[in-house]
Amino acid sequence: MLAKLLTLLMMLLSLGQDVIGQYADEMSLGGNLFLVNRDYALASDYVPNDLTRPDVQMTSSNIKMRSEAAAALEEMFQAAKDEMGYTLVAVSGYRSYGQQSAIFERKVKNVGKKAALLLVAPPGCSEHQLGLAMDLGCKRNTSLTESFINTPEGAWVAENAHRFGYIIRYKEEWTEITGYSYEPWHVRYVGKEHAQRIHALDIPLEYYIAQLQEAQFALLGE
Repeated sequence: MLAKLLTLLMMLLSLGQDVIGQYADEMSLGGNLFLVNRDYALASDYVPNDLTRPDVQMTSSNIKMRSEAAAALEEMFQAAKDEMGYTLVAVSGYRSYGQQSAIFERKVKNVGKKAALLLVAPPGCSEHQLGLAMDLGCKRNTSLTESFINTPEGAWVAENAHRFGYIIRYKEEWTEITGYSYEPWHVRYVGKEHAQRIHALDIPLEYYIAQLQEAQFALLGE
């Protein structure tokens, strides 16, 4: 992993201050690289200002995402259909702070707080509130379980999501870093350029953001 991070840092430094400055803007609230986890939480009143309903098959008519992410989701769903004949299904997109709070409290009651923290983000700590995350299912199964990766659709998403600007956010081997258990159904939009790098290096978003910040600091000090 250290070698991967060093390679990434050297590549980022080679891009120069202007490009890294643009990436820094993307790391700000409202940008595609804004980091949300249990250490970096959103305010209870944060709502993206460009939520829209993606034109894809979904389990509910009120599923929304930010506009850029929605357009990329449509592109991914269409490619799955055109290339493989697969029908992907959008299960859960934007969730408000209040909605996330209700989901988290319900999980705590069912399994206890310690287990709940691995399985569900506390309110303010969910990427769904950003409007950049989508939970996916397939025509045969929309139950959001690890078995999604064993379906042809789930395997295709894991191998191809980066082509459309999405990453598999919570891999099994990253639990200690992300703080969450394996979720092959949860994809996060970061934009094509960043998704392709993250996929190629096979690193969690936390590490990618850390290297961007390191490059920004180094270049500002020149």
